[in-house]
Amino acid sequence: MGRIEAAEEVETTVKGQPVASYPQNYQTGEPPSVGRPWSTGLFDCHLDQTNAVMTAFLPCVTFGQIAEVLDAGEMSCPLGSFIYMLMMPALCSQWIMGSKYRTKLRNRYGLVEAPYQDAVSHIFCSCCSLCQEFRELKNRGLDPALGWRGIIAQQQAGV
Repeated sequence: MGRIEAAEEVETTVKGQPVASYPQNYQTGEPPSVGRPWSTGLFDCHLDQTNAVMTAFLPCVTFGQIAEVLDAGEMSCPLGSFIYMLMMPALCSQWIMGSKYRTKLRNRYGLVEAPYQDAVSHIFCSCCSLCQEFRELKNRGLDPALGWRGIIAQQQAGV
């Protein structure tokens, strides 16, 4: 009673060869979530004040810019903005789209799901989440404010 047992080591094998050993989560039996840290924190909105103000007043535009970049131009910024805007009055359900694209961004760059789960981040801190996602893409050389075509043009110009 009152004693916490150490997590047991689990060894993963592929064709009989051990490839990794990691501590198992004692509550769920799953390996701990591992990933690279975000380039900025969730509440670092002040690092890009222009984007912070834009997101505070028009979060649908910031979402549209992020969606256009993550979908490689398949979803345009106006379409993404329109979808997000339609979901806002519908029981504040824009968090569904927001968390979907946050997960897409995390998976693409191997980022850790922190400090909160994607859905929780978008339910309670949607503007901060959108700003963090915007900054992450911008810090990786994919400025969402340029749009997908602008990013391609910038890359072709070698800037």
